[in-house]
Amino acid sequence: MLKIIIPTIMLLPISWLSPKNWLWTSSISYSLLIATLSLFWSKWNIEVGWEFSNHYLGVDPLSAPLLTLTCWLLPLTLLASQNHLNNEPHMRQRVYINLLIMLQTFLIMAFSATEMILFYIMFEATLIPTLIIITRWGNQTERLNAGTYFLFYTLMGSLPLLIALLIMQKDLSTLSMLIMQYSQTLNIVSWANKFWWTACLIAFLVKMPLYGVHLWLPKAHVEAPIAGSMILAAVLLKLGGYGMMRIIIMLDPLTKQMTYPFLILAIWGIIMTSSICLRQTDLKSLIAYSSVSHMGLVAAAILIQTPWSFAGATALMIAHGLISSTLFCLANTNYERTHSRTLLLSRGMQIIFPLMATSWFLANLANLALPPSPNLMGELLIITSLFNWSNWTIIITGLGVLLTASYSLYMFLMTQRGPTPQHLLFMSPTHTREHLLIYLHLIPTLLLILKPELILGWTS
Repeated sequence: MLKIIIPTIMLLPISWLSPKNWLWTSSISYSLLIATLSLFWSKWNIEVGWEFSNHYLGVDPLSAPLLTLTCWLLPLTLLASQNHLNNEPHMRQRVYINLLIMLQTFLIMAFSATEMILFYIMFEATLIPTLIIITRWGNQTERLNAGTYFLFYTLMGSLPLLIALLIMQKDLSTLSMLIMQYSQTLNIVSWANKFWWTACLIAFLVKMPLYGVHLWLPKAHVEAPIAGSMILAAVLLKLGGYGMMRIIIMLDPLTKQMTYPFLILAIWGIIMTSSICLRQTDLKSLIAYSSVSHMGLVAAAILIQTPWSFAGATALMIAHGLISSTLFCLANTNYERTHSRTLLLSRGMQIIFPLMATSWFLANLANLALPPSPNLMGELLIITSLFNWSNWTIIITGLGVLLTASYSLYMFLMTQRGPTPQHLLFMSPTHTREHLLIYLHLIPTLLLILKPELILGWTS
């Protein structure tokens, strides 16, 4: 564990001490080295579920893929941001890189924490670098508004969780994830316990986000710079799912009565947000709403608590993390050339950038869960387990799959096909850096299907 955390922290002095011309090269190459080292977490040869570095940090099959995804994303966010920050003063470039490194450190500690309070502190600490990245380096004047939404939605959701954890500490005398799952179940009659149950889950449902408390996400995505969007979509939303899977083992007898409103919101949210996607004119907003739709499936899967649904939730979280990050990178390459996120203004790009159009096509096909993408595996496991839980869910999930296919194809046709407008004919060509960035997302996604047990969590 410390073999990854210490080199990540050491990236901070490297980013300050590197000479101007070598700043991006050194940061990207060191972070790629850390990402390569993190692949060792995928190797499980022990009978016990956990592998520890000390009393507070450990890795198990659920957190390993999420930790590897976190480490893999830092070099990719740096690659994507290079052009965006080229004209900025040198000092600001260093601060930006430092914020991303801090964010990665907090995320690694959140995913590897074995104590719930340490997890909670790191869960909250990720807010600070993300907020600074959105409000300082965002594109439009709306970014302060987006930052306020992001901060208050997340804080309002997570303060009840802190109180719930303190109550749990009082009752059980421990908050260790290893011991909590073996503790006795709580009395389910009182109202206080029902409030406690809601407080435990609401923070994670806001972070996922559940439909109804999702308004901060499209705002934050649209206003954030490319690195902010990538980290938000790929890792920060997964904190919600990961936290739910950790804590829901504790809430068992109450969950049978209490989950229905949240399940209904999650499953209904799949239809609503997919329908909103079909009406979007803003490219980044469309990708952000598609994230809410996919996370609705994950939330529903975790709440029904079957081995298949847990396996599907972890698989879909990892697959969605890689693919939505790819889509944001592609949207950014368009934005850097047209300086507009409006779908209508970027039509017919296939003629000018045929290789980029291939990447768009592959990313959209993975987004609509075409085989052999891991998205399909995750969605199939979730939809099957939901159908087993209640036959009626097949109507809504089936409709959701249909709408997902519709808006993915709509996004591809609106950005790539059709007659090329005159104002697009004199654009600068795509760079090797951009193609490398896209394929560093797509190749791992396609390789995962060859060894899916890496991303199936506890159930593999």
